[in-house]
Amino acid sequence: MKFDHINVYGAGLAGTEAAWQAARLGVKVNLYEMKPKSFTPAHHSPSFAELVCSNSLRSNQLSNAVGLLKAELSALGSLIMESAEQSAVPAGAALAVDREKFSGYITQRIKNHPLITIYESEVSSIHEDEITVVATGPLTSDIFSRYLTEYLKEDSLHFFDAAAPIVEADTINMNKAFLASRYCKGEPCYINCPMTKDEYTAFYNALISAKEAPLKDFDREEQKSLTVFEGCMPVEVMAKRGFETLLYGPLKPVGLPLPDTGKEAFAVVQLRCENKDKTMYNIVGFQTHLSFPEQKRVFRMIPGLENAEFCRYGVMHRNTFLNSPKLLTNLYSMKDKPYVFFAGQMTGVEGYIESASSGFAAGLNAALLCLSKNALEFPSFTAIGALAKYISTPNGNFQPMNVNFGIVDPLDRKVKGGKSARNEAISERSLSYVNSTLLPHLENLSINN
Repeated sequence: MKFDHINVYGAGLAGTEAAWQAARLGVKVNLYEMKPKSFTPAHHSPSFAELVCSNSLRSNQLSNAVGLLKAELSALGSLIMESAEQSAVPAGAALAVDREKFSGYITQRIKNHPLITIYESEVSSIHEDEITVVATGPLTSDIFSRYLTEYLKEDSLHFFDAAAPIVEADTINMNKAFLASRYCKGEPCYINCPMTKDEYTAFYNALISAKEAPLKDFDREEQKSLTVFEGCMPVEVMAKRGFETLLYGPLKPVGLPLPDTGKEAFAVVQLRCENKDKTMYNIVGFQTHLSFPEQKRVFRMIPGLENAEFCRYGVMHRNTFLNSPKLLTNLYSMKDKPYVFFAGQMTGVEGYIESASSGFAAGLNAALLCLSKNALEFPSFTAIGALAKYISTPNGNFQPMNVNFGIVDPLDRKVKGGKSARNEAISERSLSYVNSTLLPHLENLSINN
């Protein structure tokens, strides 16, 4: 069967990356996006690739698996990474972006590509006689979710995800807060709010007893079996695990000595800039589903935030993901329907960059199928390939996963210097292969198509 185009459903991070990679190979793309005609409870902007949670793309260091994943994607020509580099804001050793500039850049690149046709409409079914990448995201519409449940012949899984609040920069009391990055890595670009033990105790007690917001947009039955992904756990849920839990999580004081004494505080709340103008700051690790009045009351107990004005309160929304090991191959195509691909968080990859990675692989292989060329399997000693292997390997208790070195093939030799040196060696092995083998192969494909 011959094909003259592919379809991509959804213009989030995975969908735009998939569309871009297919178009780079000379394949026509029909991109379907229901915004701006329809929005999910968590989306507000008409732009593509909207960041609904944090504006951080996490670590840039090659001793961290997400740092390796970003390096791989950058080397191979990822649109998401291109945009991130154009819209970066200071974040120490991490990569954070101005979310409006980030989404705006991607939107313009996609809209201006001559091979990509955009349809502003909500999809309700999959045409199996056409190559299709489904990247409708963890907030897939109710209509399409019901269709997928029947189409896949099994119930979709789901969990709840939470977003942190954002405050206005000029309402932060810098007489109590201070600028620094943990362990002095990179420039001092986090605002840090230190707490004494008494201040932390009062805050902790208020947090664990605060009123939660009703989940108005979701089925009441789903509330009864609330499941939260560990990487985006609401701060109040984390706090209820024990008095010291937050001290080893988002409020850990290690590596953040007080400027006046050089000693560490009992606890420290960090804020990260949201935009290049540094007018808004995200309260790091404070994803929440407390009611808005309670967020204002409790979070203003943090020293330095007593008069904080909130640009956005934290919200909670449902995420949906598939039983991918049963359904998908490591190409992100369906095992029994090779013309249908899935990409993004609905496959069980968790995180912005992980979603982009799945879109990269799915879009590339959908395009190769359209061109009647051999598929490209990313080896599992790369971060891209490790994620693809994770979501396609049989697993009796499959759960969403961020990229980590635990799923990347280990080295066949020992490395001196501890865990960090070992991880950097794993990264060097991957990037050597990416630059010497994968990149020339993709460039050759682009030239010949």
